[in-house]
Amino acid sequence: MRGGSEVSGTGGVGPGRGASPTGAGGVRRRWLRYLAVGVGLGLLAAAAGGWVVYEKLDGNITADEAAAAELARYEKERPTALVKGARNILLIGSDSRSGEENGKYGRDSGTERSDTVILLHLAANRRSATAVSVPRDLMVDVPGCRRRDGSRSEPVFAMFNYAFQTGGSACTIRTVEKLTDIRVDHHMVVDFNGFKDMVDAVDGVEVCLKEPMDDRAAKLRLPEGRVKLDGEQALGYVRARKSLGDGSDTERMERQQRFLGALVSKVRGNDVLLNPVKLYPVLDAATSALTTDPALANLRGLYDLVRGLRDIPTERVQFLTVPRESYPYNPNRDQLVEPEAEKLFGRLRRDAPVEVADNSGSQSGKSGGKRNDGPSSTPSPAPTFRGNTAADDPCG
Repeated sequence: MRGGSEVSGTGGVGPGRGASPTGAGGVRRRWLRYLAVGVGLGLLAAAAGGWVVYEKLDGNITADEAAAAELARYEKERPTALVKGARNILLIGSDSRSGEENGKYGRDSGTERSDTVILLHLAANRRSATAVSVPRDLMVDVPGCRRRDGSRSEPVFAMFNYAFQTGGSACTIRTVEKLTDIRVDHHMVVDFNGFKDMVDAVDGVEVCLKEPMDDRAAKLRLPEGRVKLDGEQALGYVRARKSLGDGSDTERMERQQRFLGALVSKVRGNDVLLNPVKLYPVLDAATSALTTDPALANLRGLYDLVRGLRDIPTERVQFLTVPRESYPYNPNRDQLVEPEAEKLFGRLRRDAPVEVADNSGSQSGKSGGKRNDGPSSTPSPAPTFRGNTAADDPCG
C-alpha cells in the first residue's frame, strides 16, 4: 500500500530516518547537546579565569588603614567638601628604601620622605583634571602627628616633606588640608619600584631632552632629542636634579609634570584602555604599586573613580606648581606667593576652572632672582598659571 508506506517511511511514528536514534537527527541533537555543554564549560572557565584575575588585581592594593584611623581622629578639624562630585586625590611618591628592589636606591634608614606630592583635582563634570605639585622644600605649618612608633610629634613650622617623614600619609594629608583648606578625598602612595613597573607596563614613555644627560648617580647617559625611557631610566630622569636644567627642584617638578603628561598620553593613545592584553599588565603594575585609603583599595573603588576620566581631553589634563618664591630666611627653601596661591586654592575648592600656560611663555619668566609661578597678566575668564598639559609635545 503506497499511502501507508509513505506515512511510515517519512512522517509517521515508525522508526523512519527522521526519528531514528541512530540517524542523522540523533547525531545532530547529540552534537547540539555537546556544543551547549562545551559552551557552558567555556563560559564557566572564562568566568573562573576572570574571577581569578579580578581577585589577583583586587588583592594587589594595600589599604592604608592606619592613615584612615588617624584622619578619623581629627575629622572635626578637617575641611568640608564644597562641591558634590568633585574629587581631590593626594598622590605621594615615597622615597622609601625598604624592600629588595627599593633598597638599590640607598640605605634603608627606617624612615621615608615624600619625594613628590601632587594634589589632583577632578572636576565634578569630569571634563578636566588639574594636578598641582607641592614642593618638598615649601615652608609650612605641620600639625602634631602620630609617629610610626606610636608617639606624637609637636606642631612645627618646617619643610613640607617633614610631614611624611614624621607621620606618613595621614600627616601629609592634614598638612595639605591646613595649607589649602581643600578636603582631600582620597590618597595614593607609590614607591620607586612601583613607578618603574608602571612605566615598563606601557612599554616605556617618550620624553624630550634639550641637551644630553650624563648622570652617574642616576646611572643615565641619554642623547639630546626624543628618547624613549624604560622604567629604570624614567625613575632616574624624574629624580635627577644636578645633571639636568638649572639643578633646582623647580626644574625637576616641571620635568616630572611633563613626564606624567607623556605617560597619560601614552596610555590613552596606545589603545591600552580598550585592549585587555595591554591593559592587564598596566593594571597589575598599577595596583601592585599602590597603597591607598580603604575606599580605593579595591578594583571597584578605583573603577568608580577613573571611569569618568576616559573622556577628558588631554589638553584638559593640566599640570602646575603652587605659586611660590624663595623663602627670605633661606634661599634653598620656598614659601607661598600670596594672594596668588589662595586664588588657586579657592578655585579648586569651588571647582572653578583654572588655565595653564606653557612655562616657556613670557608670562612665566623669572625676575629679581625669585621664582614666580603665579598667574600671568594675560586676560582670561579663569586665572592662568604656569604649567603644561598632557597634550603638549615634549619637543615642541
